Amino acid sequence: MTEAGLAAFVADWQPGPIDAHDVISAERAAQLAATLDLETAPGAGDPLPLLWQWVHFLDWPRTEELGPDGHPLHGHFLPPIPHRRRMFAGGRLAVTEPLIIGEPATRHSEVLKTAVKHGRTGELLFVTVRHTYRQGDAVRIVEEQDLVYRSDDGGSTPFARVSAPLPAPQTPWVEHPQTHPALLFRFSALTGNAHRIHYDEAYTTSTEGFPALVVHGPLLAVYLAELVRAKLPDRAIGDFTFRLQKPVFVGDEIRVQGAPGDPIELAVVSGAGDVHASATATLR
Repeated sequence: MTEAGLAAFVADWQPGPIDAHDVISAERAAQLAATLDLETAPGAGDPLPLLWQWVHFLDWPRTEELGPDGHPLHGHFLPPIPHRRRMFAGGRLAVTEPLIIGEPATRHSEVLKTAVKHGRTGELLFVTVRHTYRQGDAVRIVEEQDLVYRSDDGGSTPFARVSAPLPAPQTPWVEHPQTHPALLFRFSALTGNAHRIHYDEAYTTSTEGFPALVVHGPLLAVYLAELVRAKLPDRAIGDFTFRLQKPVFVGDEIRVQGAPGDPIELAVVSGAGDVHASATATLR
């Protein structure tokens, strides 16, 4: 498909902004804390940790409205391209104040920009969606998400798995999260994500061509933000930028690492020096 061909599908695609409303839930915060194996969970009146808004404002289409891969067939911000496949590429967040648990909130969402580019797998459509979170009249967080779509006929793409051991850490901040199917299943449920590559191993390996279940890109981003929170519990992130670069598969040995500075540099790495996700954070 040529650039003009892919661009033609979205030439008139201009979805309007939408608002979603939710109460920032202590129960969902506790569920995410348990999923992440944290000792304590924030409660009513506490600030919601950064990125934990992802277990709020969920969109739950009917099961019959899901495609063969588990993704929704249609959606307000889903571009009308054939055989659509989606990847979460990264994002940016600017925090004025954190969301407060137990209080109602509004998320205003809009498409900021679109662009057709060429990658090693062919044409790619980049869509940036901006979410503005408010409580009362105050803007709390402005988040931009970079989503990448491609048109795919459903064929599998083989992926190699990293087998080299992790090198010695070179940063002062280090965590070693353990990935396993139950973790992925719980994170899928908490985020309303029915994509089968996170819980259906037979589909993941035979249809998608992955060597094992795929760890959610947003979960890697959460690990990065949580490293800052764990190492600097009395400080708060003001700006956070992250990139999702390479899949992590369930059971892979990974390290979440970081170094204090301005900005703080963060990464999820595996053997042979592979970087799977990276981020920078500045403090308020």
